[in-house]
Amino acid sequence: MAVQAIAQESSEERTLFYQRTYQHLGIAVLAFILLESVLLQIDPLVEMMLSLISGWSWLLLLGGFWFVTNYAEKMALGTTDRSRQYLAYGIYIFAEALLFVPLLYLAINVTNDYSLISQAGLVALALFGGLTAVALTMEADFNFLKAGLTIGFFVAIGLIVAGMLFGFSLGLWFSVGMVVLAAGSILYQTSNIRYRYQKEQYVAASLGLFASLMLLFWYILDIFMRSE
Repeated sequence: MAVQAIAQESSEERTLFYQRTYQHLGIAVLAFILLESVLLQIDPLVEMMLSLISGWSWLLLLGGFWFVTNYAEKMALGTTDRSRQYLAYGIYIFAEALLFVPLLYLAINVTNDYSLISQAGLVALALFGGLTAVALTMEADFNFLKAGLTIGFFVAIGLIVAGMLFGFSLGLWFSVGMVVLAAGSILYQTSNIRYRYQKEQYVAASLGLFASLMLLFWYILDIFMRSE
């Protein structure tokens, strides 16, 4: 029997798919918050992660993160087996939580409270909600963004490597550019879920959205920290 994308399913199936996708996105965000509340209390882990955020260690860490998350995404996309999708889902959430430890620790220490994290989180969620509403209500195909996003992310990686090689700071405008890229990624991912996934792949669909949301949150928080 031929498989079909969610866009080819009935309106009832599409509605159920979207509900499940965004429910799992919400669960991923809550799981991320709970994991961070635990990880930030483990002093040896925090110290280890802080030691990795400079020089080539950070690049190696990002490379490892890319490998793990790419593996998780392929695992989730390549199957309709619910247990394998949930395994990929869990791996990805944990990897994101681990990567965020040094950034959140530094953000807490800027103001000695969670105010920057809360503000950045609210802005990220509001922007994500607005972009999602645009993508879903317009029902436009944002697939044309794929080439620009790919080029943009490769340019960003090149700038990160160049900054490490030549010792210069990427600065505020780099973070602003990454927020724009993350916003484009949210539009692309939201539009693309109706064509890329089958009705049983709502866990995998939520994973892609979660990745874009976390990228947006990272650079909004970075901008807020630079403003202090």
